[in-house]
Amino acid sequence: LAPYFPPTDPLKFTIAHKVFGASNIIKLLQDLPESQRADAVSSMVYEANVRLRDPVYGCAGAICQLQKQVSDLQAELAKARAEIVNTQCQQANLIAFICREMRQFQEVSPPSPQDPYETSDDFLNFYEDNNNLSSIWEPLWT
Repeated sequence: LAPYFPPTDPLKFTIAHKVFGASNIIKLLQDLPESQRADAVSSMVYEANVRLRDPVYGCAGAICQLQKQVSDLQAELAKARAEIVNTQCQQANLIAFICREMRQFQEVSPPSPQDPYETSDDFLNFYEDNNNLSSIWEPLWT
């Protein structure tokens, strides 16, 4: 047992011994190929730790708890994805509404005849309060 339970880590053997017993550990390790023994000891120590924390369910309880956590997180992720889709739809609807309102506004006030290549200050004044577009935005905020 010395190669798998070094004297520098006595707690490792103490925990495994407390749950499985020394003779059971020896029997289990003798039945395994040497290449698998280190992994088996790691598993036994893990299982012993979990069994000491939860004597009734042991590893099954830990697995069940982790599966529930994964399920809860998957539900939370699905909800977040649905919220993203909802927000994207709202944004698309808002953009469509603004475009429709802008077209209606342009139809109500026909543009003055001017050179099509001449730059207009109307575009630059779009965000200013004095451009008489406040009526377009009213339904959005009320």
